[in-house]
Amino acid sequence: MIDHHWKRKFAFLWTGQFFSLISSSAVGFAIIIWLSLKTGSAEVLAYAAIAGLLPQALIGPFAGVYVDRWDRKKTMIFADGFVALCTLVMSISFYSGYENLQLVYIILGLRSVGSAFHMPAMQATIPLLAPKSELLRIAGINQIIKSVSNIAGPALGALAIGLLSIGNVLLLDIGGAVLAISSLLFISIPSPQKESDKQSNVLRVWKDMESGLKEVIRNKGLTFLFLYSIIAGFCIMPISVLFPLMTIEHFHGGKFEMSIVETVWGVGALIGGGILGIWKFSIHKVVIVNLSHILIGIAFLWSGLLSPGSFVFFVLLTGLGGVAASFYSAGFTAIVQEEVQPGHLGRVFSMYFSIEVLPTVIGLVCTGFVADSIGVNSTFVILGSVIFVVGIVSFMTPSLMRLKK
Repeated sequence: MIDHHWKRKFAFLWTGQFFSLISSSAVGFAIIIWLSLKTGSAEVLAYAAIAGLLPQALIGPFAGVYVDRWDRKKTMIFADGFVALCTLVMSISFYSGYENLQLVYIILGLRSVGSAFHMPAMQATIPLLAPKSELLRIAGINQIIKSVSNIAGPALGALAIGLLSIGNVLLLDIGGAVLAISSLLFISIPSPQKESDKQSNVLRVWKDMESGLKEVIRNKGLTFLFLYSIIAGFCIMPISVLFPLMTIEHFHGGKFEMSIVETVWGVGALIGGGILGIWKFSIHKVVIVNLSHILIGIAFLWSGLLSPGSFVFFVLLTGLGGVAASFYSAGFTAIVQEEVQPGHLGRVFSMYFSIEVLPTVIGLVCTGFVADSIGVNSTFVILGSVIFVVGIVSFMTPSLMRLKK
């Protein structure tokens, strides 16, 4: 399936995705600023975040089934187009003076539905275009693109909301989607071999979801990889929500210090992706994932033990966490792309994305209670310790360590 022009295809793919990601990041941050200035309510921000995450988590397994059945190029094009259409509706409503929070929640939820199809389609497409020996490096370059978007997007969003109305800022996302769709028109993406069956549509969908789960369960090492990643993700997501509170309450910082912490995490992820993208490592990918868990655990655990006057050291540990998170994401993605049949990748990635997102929603709901009950720094210590233990136990799991060794 892989041709000699795969690098050129990725050049088009990455260019379009970069503009799409950076515009979405800018618009997402601009919406947060607008909601903050408009309502001044942390509860509204939490609801907006949940609206943007929960639909993707709920329909993800179903979306993955159709991603594997449909043409993946068309799936990404229609998903980008649907997200752009939703953003256009929100922009028109703001232009007409109709600023309703319920409409914002609905549009954010619909955008999340589009992402539920786009993300697994993108991840499932990569092994169809590139050699398996290059998957880790490609995952590293993808991390670079995401990291640059996460760093530059909020800065662009803050600048845009200061110069333009929210209705005009939303048009940036539409422009990014147009560029992403245009780049896809210049490349061809092969389709994996599809399974043939004569069952009804509903029964076939459930069977496909079941086959995606079986694809993971029948591979014992992959099962442990998912299990440990879910446990670690359940701890990482709430901490990511608590970073601003940690900066304000424990280290007595302000908006400037909060922006430094967010930027340093993004820079760390950028460095991690750059290392993986430039150097071709011969190290076992499972070792990369396990070491990443250990480093992330140490960074969070140590951060919780710091004194209030050690903000600079907290920033350094945050950067270390960003590097480790980038290593983990690239290593995990490359392992799954190697272990799972191309025709099942869409449903497998969707299933994992859904399970990964749900802890985020729980973290958003429980953040205030956790911080008030045991303290933000204590939360860092406890959850960081769990992640560290996950990394240690992973090295002691033979079936996991044997994955594509």
